[in-house]
Amino acid sequence: MSPELEQKLIDKYPNLFSNKQLQFWGFECGDGWFDILDHLCGAITQYTYNSDDLMVDQVKEKFGRLRFYLSREDDVIHGMITMAEYMSGNICEVCGSPGTTRGGSWFRTVCDTHAEKQ
Repeated sequence: MSPELEQKLIDKYPNLFSNKQLQFWGFECGDGWFDILDHLCGAITQYTYNSDDLMVDQVKEKFGRLRFYLSREDDVIHGMITMAEYMSGNICEVCGSPGTTRGGSWFRTVCDTHAEKQ
């Protein structure tokens, strides 16, 4: 994800993104999933009401889908994360348009336009 979009999320959800290790590695996914991450973080923040001990450990793409790891989670937060990860399998990781998970040895979820560019 671009540094500008990463910083937007860090600024908007400072309690979630206080993990210095995450800030070192960055978000290992494309800009197209920004809205999914923004909505997920908003839902988690509203649900936990600014809990100080809940931090994001890692954000990445794996097997063409978003992966989002927290320091802890309960069943409700787990459900939110599962839904976001499922949604990412239908949204282009590059641009945010409708997409499909494609690939053989390496999976990516991309729209038709970005599939042609691969």
